[in-house]
Amino acid sequence: HVLVQSAAFVKPAVQSGAPEHRISYFPNWAEDFYQPIDPPASGINLPKGFKIMFAGNMGAAQSLETIVNAAARLCENKDVYWIMIGDGRRRRWMEDEVKRLSLVDRVIFTGRKHAEDMPKYFSNADVLLATLNDEEIFSYTIPAKVQSYMACAKPLIVALNGEGGRIVSESGCGISVPAADDKALADAVHEMYEFGEEKRKKMGKAALEYSKEHFNKERLIHQLEALMQEVSQEGICES
Repeated sequence: HVLVQSAAFVKPAVQSGAPEHRISYFPNWAEDFYQPIDPPASGINLPKGFKIMFAGNMGAAQSLETIVNAAARLCENKDVYWIMIGDGRRRRWMEDEVKRLSLVDRVIFTGRKHAEDMPKYFSNADVLLATLNDEEIFSYTIPAKVQSYMACAKPLIVALNGEGGRIVSESGCGISVPAADDKALADAVHEMYEFGEEKRKKMGKAALEYSKEHFNKERLIHQLEALMQEVSQEGICES
């Protein structure tokens, strides 16, 4: 039996020789410590204002130039901040670009944080951000951070093609725009800013509900155990 991380991988798996009836969609789950925190956690030193938060690896795949260029488009709105949590081989490049474009007071780098502390940071964000490059392979995948974000009951903005964007649109938890489109990302941030807190809370609630239904760890483990038992029994019968 073949497990695929997103529904988009079913077709490539069939093309690679797997019988379709032996393929199951089995997504990543969010770890148990990803939980909503309301009111926002104290002791998190972030600027006041509208905060877009990105968490995770800052590598070549994350299309960091899209974030920088979107931030530049919105630089006139002094209430908007971009919070970058994490590290990676392109972090230095991004910091240099932020300086070059005079965005140092708009784009804040916090460095790495322990995964268990991330819900505290997420609780202080207005919206959580996920981005990937405009490449076909990335349209098949669901970035694991999407599950973590949703479990914390926060609205999302994603610049993702394919499955990641589909989940955000399907769940009603935020705004999905094409990958690597900095204008669309800037427009989405402006739109989310204009929505107001009440509408953003409804999106966060939708994120949590979708997470519980589709990405619950305990439920997925039970599903996996049942599938393994079924496959095992089929093997015994065939032998």
